[in-house]
Amino acid sequence: MDFKLVILAVAPAITLVLFIYFFDKHDKEPISLLLKVFLFGALAVVPIVYVEDLLMTFNIFPGLASAFYVSFIVAGFTEEFFKRLVVMKIAFKNQHYSEKLDGIVYSVMASLGFATVENIMYVAISFKDDIYVGITRAFLSVPAHMLFGISMGYYLSRSKYASSTYDANKYYKKSLIVPMILHGTFNFILLSNHPLLIIVFIPYLIYLWSVSIKRLKIYQLESKKDSEYENTIDN
Repeated sequence: MDFKLVILAVAPAITLVLFIYFFDKHDKEPISLLLKVFLFGALAVVPIVYVEDLLMTFNIFPGLASAFYVSFIVAGFTEEFFKRLVVMKIAFKNQHYSEKLDGIVYSVMASLGFATVENIMYVAISFKDDIYVGITRAFLSVPAHMLFGISMGYYLSRSKYASSTYDANKYYKKSLIVPMILHGTFNFILLSNHPLLIIVFIPYLIYLWSVSIKRLKIYQLESKKDSEYENTIDN
């Protein structure tokens, strides 16, 4: 395995991990817990590959229907389900998950853990003779996993801190459904290879980034207010 290709495959996710880590300015999470979530997100590739291979045996659809099935069910549902499972099992009930921004931080860590291994498989193994695959995925696929994770964490936190059981259940469902739809749409546009759909890809990316940054800033502002309130009490 070419070490340079491994670096090319790993660097985008590590860069985004650092971005999210330093975005959480006011109440940082323990590095040990973040690494654990990241690691198990990476290990999630094992069941994900198994389930995706199983689901592909049911892909009897032609043309765009096949692209839809692969995008939303095989990839979108399976990958987001297992990434959320990592967060639920390791971080959701942990005492350090103490504010809404934490949901995004942990969800992104799980997502980028998976994205790191997936990217190594694509860049350093499957397409090792085409460096442009690594460059393209560095700017598209890997950041996309972070964006899906932001939406997942946004709704997980709304579920965790909901004022009623009804709202908690509603947002918990959204924490899977929304990233699955975002993920599926991303993949479907690319897999369809349809000119009309390709035209909307750039606007769709702009939408993904704008919504994600907005959600990050909302929770960062809440984190800042909580931190300032705690400092006032301490003083």
